[in-house]
Amino acid sequence: MQALYSFFMYLTGWPLALVLFVGGLYFTIRTGCIQVKMFGESLKVVSEKPSKEGSISSFGALMISTASRVGTGNIIGVSNAICLGGPGAVFWMWVTAFLGGASAFVESTLAQIYKKKAPDGTCYGGPAYYIEAALHSRFLGVVFAIALIICYAIGYNMLAAYNLQTAFSGFSFYGETFPYVIGAIIALTMLYCLIGGGKRIVKVTGFLVPVMGVLYVILAIVTLVLNASFIGPMFKMIFADAFNLRAIFGGFMGSCLMYGFKRGLYSNEAGMGSAPNAAAAADVSHPVKQGLVQMLSVFIDTLLLCTATAFMCLVTGVAPESSLAGAPFVQAALSSVYGEAGLWFIAVALLLFAFTTLLGNFYYVENCFAYILKRTPSNTFMNIVRLIGAILVFFGSIASFGTVWDVADMTQCVLAVINIPVCIVLGRVAFKALDDYRSQKAAGQNPVFKAKDAGVKVPTDFWN
Repeated sequence: MQALYSFFMYLTGWPLALVLFVGGLYFTIRTGCIQVKMFGESLKVVSEKPSKEGSISSFGALMISTASRVGTGNIIGVSNAICLGGPGAVFWMWVTAFLGGASAFVESTLAQIYKKKAPDGTCYGGPAYYIEAALHSRFLGVVFAIALIICYAIGYNMLAAYNLQTAFSGFSFYGETFPYVIGAIIALTMLYCLIGGGKRIVKVTGFLVPVMGVLYVILAIVTLVLNASFIGPMFKMIFADAFNLRAIFGGFMGSCLMYGFKRGLYSNEAGMGSAPNAAAAADVSHPVKQGLVQMLSVFIDTLLLCTATAFMCLVTGVAPESSLAGAPFVQAALSSVYGEAGLWFIAVALLLFAFTTLLGNFYYVENCFAYILKRTPSNTFMNIVRLIGAILVFFGSIASFGTVWDVADMTQCVLAVINIPVCIVLGRVAFKALDDYRSQKAAGQNPVFKAKDAGVKVPTDFWN
């Protein structure tokens, strides 16, 4: 068991960094730096309505994926990266997000191309489906689906619950029994929402994600204005540490580069194969449209919300220390500006972030169970799964710091190591779809996709 643990922890080092960097760089080059050239287009397509009433729109799919991406990683993950890896980790999180935007585009475009049609005419899919359809390997598809279930139902959801309860550790009412109480409340509330099914998930996350994101960014801007004299030194500190060779390579597993990559992946999930499950559910006229929407989700998560956390923390002058890793560092920074109100704001923000994360994560879990079983699971089966998920959330809230972070790191690494190489192999299909989209736009048309135009050689449910 110890040998297996050591192997998976090794994967979270150089192998993970190499896969993320090489994959993201390759996709960036092959798409002609799509993150920059088609950023404006991504803003346009996100507002398009679905062709069939009742179908999930591009915006609805964006909210589902963003609900999972935007979570405790935007606060706790950034805090850990800075406290344990140094301020330079922020720069490497930016690099991960920029390259990850191209990875998100490719994986989500592939999910759209190979998506399946449900009996009611709606669509579903994800990496497990394009692995089986294009690579003809159901075995690898099942392995990926199982890995995603473990990552999100166990790794990420337990970590979200743990991070949430630590947000209250700075208050006087926090005691030994508090993690048990907050864990029970979170688990029961999550279970109640999940019993409502996918449409309730879309409704709840569609309301909470924009509200909490806007409020969070506004507070970051106000904090920067109040500490304007420290903005210059803050940027100097970030870039000086990011390119400090000793900080990068000295003890690589604890370096600013490694923490930037790992926490960047935990935050935006680009290349992991999670968001494509939401992307495949969108009703669009061309797969590239949803690829662009999911690229936008990465930017919202890391370049906006993670940056907001980093700036709020560093501009206040509170020194990042390993003992403050997690919510305490963010709360210490904000309380130095806003007093006890800063403590409460982070606690409430984490409550909203963690809640939407738990709901968004379970959307992916249910999709993977449908793939493994080859049918839509019965309500009884899924209610049992949801109950188990709620119990795991409770145990996550009372677990230890090292346990929850190690499990999350190992499980997310497995997903990236499987999905990114698969996307590299299948990437030519996404690139041809992008060329087709660009040519139709150049002709003044609303792009409509046909599988043969991208060289898809297997039957598809929607694009023939």
